[in-house]
Amino acid sequence: MQLHDVWFAAIGVLWTGYFFLEGFDFGIGVLTRLLARDRTERRVLINTIGPVWDGNEVWLLTAAGATFAAFPDWYATLFSGFYLPLLLVLVCLIVRGVAFEYRAKRPERSWQDRWEAALFVTSLLPAFLWGAVFANIVRGVPIDARKDYAGTTADLFGPYALLGGLATLALFTFHGSVFAALKTTGAIRLRARRLAGRLGLAAAAVLAAFLVWTQLHTGGTGSLTALAVALAALLAAVLANRAGREGWAFGLSGVTVAATVAMLFLALFPDVMPSSLDPDWSLTAEGAASSPYTLKIMSWCAAFATPVVLLYQGWTYWVFRKRIGTQHIAGNH
Repeated sequence: MQLHDVWFAAIGVLWTGYFFLEGFDFGIGVLTRLLARDRTERRVLINTIGPVWDGNEVWLLTAAGATFAAFPDWYATLFSGFYLPLLLVLVCLIVRGVAFEYRAKRPERSWQDRWEAALFVTSLLPAFLWGAVFANIVRGVPIDARKDYAGTTADLFGPYALLGGLATLALFTFHGSVFAALKTTGAIRLRARRLAGRLGLAAAAVLAAFLVWTQLHTGGTGSLTALAVALAALLAAVLANRAGREGWAFGLSGVTVAATVAMLFLALFPDVMPSSLDPDWSLTAEGAASSPYTLKIMSWCAAFATPVVLLYQGWTYWVFRKRIGTQHIAGNH
């Protein structure tokens, strides 16, 4: 296996970590409108991710930075062709971070309501847009002989891309609901478990349609195996949630996220961005990679930094592992 293949897999792992962690993060943001019944319950949901949401976004920065360093041609074509959707994701992440920090800075209800609404919108939109972006990457977009994106923004939102966006939105919302059941106590915990049962079945239907479409278009044996694991884990998560095994349900929903990302990357390889105009114009892992020396230096840096990041983030989740409920929210929150 060549280093460019190793880094293609490494970038897949980074996106898996991001979608696993930020997936339930986005899901909690969506649930502030779907699950919470009042301001206190919205605060409970926000507090479940308050200590960790910014650490979750480190995985996105690392995935984007690794793509830039390991596959500069992929990075250039992707971020120029998908400029508007990715800019919208970036704006949402900025506003979302401000919403977390500014919501409680003033006591007026109107002030807090506006930031809570911003948190909902800026969680829902990226959850949808990431699915649409990766659907386009796997299916292929108009790339010309100069390796430039030759389409329009409208070309990025065809039926397949919209289905991909709905699949990630449904999956992340389900992922967030089982996380809410795992991290809360009292009435909101029971409602989160009931809602997770309904969301899980809806996510299974949409995700199955998207992954099967992907498999029929560009899949192979490896992607078919990942597809089966994703759907089996999702159905098992629904059953575990119904049995009240919240830890198992969350772990299995995480397996679903990981298997879904693996399926997309397996269906994509050896390309990194297929061209819908001419297969010879597609960007491949080998052709878009940096020099072997650059990849070697990156490998040494990753071998040192990755365990440190994992230990620190794991310690953060351990410190804030306890459940919270409405009884933990002060009256003037």
